[in-house]
Amino acid sequence: MNQKVPQWPLRFFRWFCNPEYVEDIEGDLLERFDRRVKDEKSARWLLILDVFKLFRPGIIRSLEGTQKLNYFGMIKNYYKVSIRNILRNKTFSMLNITGLSVGIASCLLIIIYVKNEVSYDKFNAKYDRTYRVLHYMGVKGLVEPDKTFPVSDHQVWGNAPVADAMLEFFTEVEHVARFTSDFDWLIEYKGKRFQEKGIAFADSTMYQIFDWNWIAGDPETALTKPNSIILSKELATKYFGNENPIGEFLLMDSEDLFEVTAVYDIPANAHFDYPGFISMSTFIKRRPEIFTAWGYVDFYTYFTLSENANIENLESQIGKFLKTYTEDTAWYYIRYEALADAYLNSDATRQPGPVGNQNNIILFISVAIFILSIACINFMNLSTARSVERAKEVAIRKTIGSQRRSIVLQFLLESSLLTFFAFGFAGVLVALAHPYLEVLVGKSLPTQWLFTLSNSLIAIGIALALGLLSGSYPAFIISKFKPVKVLKGSFKTSSEGTLLRKVLVVLQFSLSIILLVGTAVVFDQLHFLRAYDKGFDSEQILVIDYGWDNRVQGSLDYVKSTLAQHPDVEQIAASRATPGDFLPNAGTGIMDPTGETAWHDPFLYEIDESFIPLYGMEIVAGRNYSKNFLTDSSSSLIVNETAVELYGYSSPEEIIGKKYEQWERKGEVIGVEKDFNFLSQHNKVEPMALRYSTSSTTSMLSVKLNSKNYLKTVSELDDLWNKAAPYYPFVSRFNDANFNKQYEADARFGNVFSVFSILAVFVACLGLFGLTIYSTNQRAKEIGIRKVLGASTRTIVTILSYDFVKLFLIALIIAIPISIYVMNNWLQAFAYRIEMGWEVFALAAFATLGISLITMSFKTVSAARSNPVDILKDE
Repeated sequence: MNQKVPQWPLRFFRWFCNPEYVEDIEGDLLERFDRRVKDEKSARWLLILDVFKLFRPGIIRSLEGTQKLNYFGMIKNYYKVSIRNILRNKTFSMLNITGLSVGIASCLLIIIYVKNEVSYDKFNAKYDRTYRVLHYMGVKGLVEPDKTFPVSDHQVWGNAPVADAMLEFFTEVEHVARFTSDFDWLIEYKGKRFQEKGIAFADSTMYQIFDWNWIAGDPETALTKPNSIILSKELATKYFGNENPIGEFLLMDSEDLFEVTAVYDIPANAHFDYPGFISMSTFIKRRPEIFTAWGYVDFYTYFTLSENANIENLESQIGKFLKTYTEDTAWYYIRYEALADAYLNSDATRQPGPVGNQNNIILFISVAIFILSIACINFMNLSTARSVERAKEVAIRKTIGSQRRSIVLQFLLESSLLTFFAFGFAGVLVALAHPYLEVLVGKSLPTQWLFTLSNSLIAIGIALALGLLSGSYPAFIISKFKPVKVLKGSFKTSSEGTLLRKVLVVLQFSLSIILLVGTAVVFDQLHFLRAYDKGFDSEQILVIDYGWDNRVQGSLDYVKSTLAQHPDVEQIAASRATPGDFLPNAGTGIMDPTGETAWHDPFLYEIDESFIPLYGMEIVAGRNYSKNFLTDSSSSLIVNETAVELYGYSSPEEIIGKKYEQWERKGEVIGVEKDFNFLSQHNKVEPMALRYSTSSTTSMLSVKLNSKNYLKTVSELDDLWNKAAPYYPFVSRFNDANFNKQYEADARFGNVFSVFSILAVFVACLGLFGLTIYSTNQRAKEIGIRKVLGASTRTIVTILSYDFVKLFLIALIIAIPISIYVMNNWLQAFAYRIEMGWEVFALAAFATLGISLITMSFKTVSAARSNPVDILKDE
């Protein structure tokens, strides 16, 4: 052989190879190398490859002090035995797998929901350095300069000039973008005419802050020109179908043509979502004066910082910034809020979209932990119950020579297989239940992140850990019993194992009671909100929205008289808003008890003289507006009781006749209206002024109906509307349905919470059933002896259930204070809330105990009715 043979592969081969085979195999390796030597490089690599191929069972030498390294046959046997045991006990296996899989699936579904809630706005590339401006509108002359206020005293809705001022003053500010609150528009295109809500004005720099999906058009130029509009994907499809809308024109409010310049899609997990945006230059062209008015509010302002900037530096200069750009800082202040806090952690008012509830998130996470804990307890209880029945099997195996190690491995493998089956079935349940969860929560819940390689590996690890944990009792406890005692029937389980099972039962009962108390409190609170006296009548009131259309406003008396012709119409009132709608604030000065003018910003209703009686509201002092008083439309004002207190008066009568100033009007307060909840009961009644509205400041009609066939009545009113105002579509809704929309999120939360609570109790019942099996099996001979001595079935069932009732009472003592603490925290989000009485806990306790006793009865009754001969025949 002319070429040198590499030595290190041969040395490695001689080290691992069985000495009996070294000489023959090494000779073959050298011969093959000699045949390949024409290409030395190839021959050397092929020799190395041959050596590594030989590193396999059958050739590797045995290690001293150990058995053969090939355990494949033994593991295969364990696997076969485990599968046979699972299949032989179909009912037991089904209960075990079902309980654990339902628990895991429920936990995963909650995680999907929570993951979506905490993911809001994270799609933005500059998420970590994006902030928004919060505005404080104080009382003129009564606020100390440079004083900071809590976030709850601020609102996101503010003025326009702060944006340009920040960009000029702070070098750390990279981009600023504003958009307004939404407006109602009448949009027409090729015969299609709809009232569209939610369209706002926006700066051309929106794309620099928010990373939306741009489907068509150039985001850099889409909002630069006046009379340009960008549409959401849904709105573009509504008007243009599958056609390209770019360059097309929409007729807005029957006056101006707006060019469509882009189509976008805002991700579902954004904290605001508008169907369309009009260029801010259009707004500036129409009303340039408000872009220098620091007291005018109609804008949301967002900004991004440069990469190395620090928001604390900006916050430290707020006082200097305001003194530079505002004439009077004694009534106005700002602070900054991170985009990361906008959805879940903001207490500011006047949000641009719906916000989440941090307490609900914490509650859902708690439910997920509870369900998973109950599922794991259930799994361990069932494994324990079954393991006792296999004590004789273990004893026989040990008698014929089986080592304890092999028995331990057998039980651990069998338990692990059950958990893997449960995890697999849980994945199927998640896939099937996911669409229903989306319906329950009313939003899209992405799941792509769940089925990733890393999460799959985590699931495998959790399944393996859970399998090893749940199989530890039969593996390590049952396997150490002495075969003689087991086969003679004289063995007993350890006191430690009994204590552990009692602790698990108490924990299971406690979690079930807490969940049922939570469900009862949630539904009691939701019922309380709907039944609470709002202070006005919202039933049988149809609201017709004409979106500030000036043609309807110009012929409002004719429209009202036409609708009043219908025999089912009792009253009609015009207003700017109705209860449950968006309301502005109005800077209002009223003479206080000292004779000075006190300035505040109460909410504002603009109404006519029919609004208060139509909604069944009550005037507690003074009078309502009336056409008999010509000055009411220009110099009169009504306030609510809370506003009376705000301006320093102790009784409603004292404010009557006091001078006021508001939005270029001056006059006297003529009446005090009794407080009513014009917003949801999450908030206390706010100060409010009810201003007489001329037709030009109204946008909707409230129509009081007296009908037994509302569909027919609304259809006939539609016809009358088309006669009186054919130029505007008939857009209507019932006020009670509109007002109750404020509670949709609460109702959805209640439904989701109750579903998962029921699932948790279901899983707990499976675990309780497993423990009942264990207990009755352990006391089988006692039952047989009692029956021989004449005990009735009822007596035996009572005896078997007594221990569980004691554990239930302990659990009740633990669960009540925890329930009170958790649910009181949740109720803090409501200004008007229930008081948790004893009946809530009694209901949860009786429900838990009743379900538990019914579950146990399936086994206890069967055991009590068994033939004592079958039980005692081995004695």
